[in-house]
Amino acid sequence: MSALAPIAALGRLVLGSLAMLGRMAIFAGETLSHLVRPPFYPKEFLSALMQIGWFSLPVVGLTALFTGGALALQIYAGGARFSAEAVVPSIVAIGMVRELGPVLGGLMVAARVASSIAAEIGTMKVTEQIDALTTLSTNPMKYLTVPRVLAATLAVPVLVAVGDSIGIFGGYLVGVNRLGFNPATYLKNTREFLEVWDIVSGLWKGAAFGFIVALMGCYYGMNSGRGAQGVGRATKAAVVAASVLILATNYILTEVFFSA
Repeated sequence: MSALAPIAALGRLVLGSLAMLGRMAIFAGETLSHLVRPPFYPKEFLSALMQIGWFSLPVVGLTALFTGGALALQIYAGGARFSAEAVVPSIVAIGMVRELGPVLGGLMVAARVASSIAAEIGTMKVTEQIDALTTLSTNPMKYLTVPRVLAATLAVPVLVAVGDSIGIFGGYLVGVNRLGFNPATYLKNTREFLEVWDIVSGLWKGAAFGFIVALMGCYYGMNSGRGAQGVGRATKAAVVAASVLILATNYILTEVFFSA
């Protein structure tokens, strides 16, 4: 084996990763260009909106509820070391709306929606339904990708807003019933320390995460391999890529909002 073999393998990995990122960027650009050009498919958009938004609400709500409760317990335990238990309401609210609400909501939607979209479109490719759309002069990008991406971009911020409210409520339940906070004082501290920009920044993150989730599901579905194994690999890759990109994008947006 040549001494340069490991370096060559690393180079192939880097070049392959850059090529994949380039293909994703081109796919995203094509999707954005089709968003503003007819024809439009409102029925597909409404169906995707229902699947992505309404049916994701239970898992996002439950995740936010238990996260808010656990966050209140952890902050109280940490604050008790410095006699700062009173910060629990404000930290729970700020932590939920700025960070945990958008990120956990995006990850839950990625697990549910990215896999579903990739499996659905991948199956359509395997069964040659996408070829049939092209034969019928229907652009698969406009019919399959655009409605799902638009629906996710609009639905996930709403899910994040609902999740934030439920998460803060979870912290309230734990704070009042488990930690002995006065209900009126808890709500007063939550309202006083929570600013409008905290909420708006979280909603912007939700929109970005929704775009990423649907885009990855559509990209890997459209590029699925043949057969059941190809669809399975596409589904797994869509969830992994969406999750990693959500975490990376979260850091970038946090830096941007922090500097603003």
